[in-house]
Amino acid sequence: MNDQAVSPSLQLLDSLRAELRAKATPEFAASARRFFKEEVRVYGVPTPVVQALARQYLKTLKGQPKEAVFALCDQLWQAGHLEETSLACEFAHAQRRCFAPEDFPTFERWIREGVTNWAACDTFCNHTVGDFLMDFPQYLQELPRWAASPNQWLRRAAAVSLIIPARKGLWLDLIFTLADQLQQDPEDLVQKGYGWMLKAASQAHPQEVFNFVLARRQTMPRTAYRYAIEKLPEDLRKRAMER
Repeated sequence: MNDQAVSPSLQLLDSLRAELRAKATPEFAASARRFFKEEVRVYGVPTPVVQALARQYLKTLKGQPKEAVFALCDQLWQAGHLEETSLACEFAHAQRRCFAPEDFPTFERWIREGVTNWAACDTFCNHTVGDFLMDFPQYLQELPRWAASPNQWLRRAAAVSLIIPARKGLWLDLIFTLADQLQQDPEDLVQKGYGWMLKAASQAHPQEVFNFVLARRQTMPRTAYRYAIEKLPEDLRKRAMER
């Protein structure tokens, strides 16, 4: 990686962190932590303020090469603060027109080493990973490997990376394969993740999703099942609820 290309974006770190500290409040930090069962590191900055900071700094980053922006994202992921991972997601997604196959290992590493909560997982995977898979569908074959990972965030990522494609009616066979693979996952957040994936798929394929979940209603955990049927047409949802 070219050090001269990377250094300007990394120089923004101190400025970013100073702004986050200045805009944080203990009250909002306490409020934010209540959304997570796991321990999370937060400054205590409201989401709209973080989003405004992302827009501000994206103007500064404009014209920087992808490698420089990804180097900044690396630093933000490593820190582990909720607000910094949110910024990393925004900065990475802004590079979507420059995505290339060689980015996949980087994205996987960020999930494996940087994601520590559902918000970071979903923000990154819904958008950055989802868009990457739309551009390079040959990497769909990697999702069953993620679903078999000991890392719960990679397992959730296998499902939530397909939320937006699922709404478009894409890749239904893979969605069902992953849902079966994750069906008895011990983690509640993984169950919710694949239930959400099925719910998204039901918007384009209501009958197929209804048939899928109905055939598994005696074995699918209640959490995943309730997520999966939430957006079915009223008649199918009522039939699905007759468990």
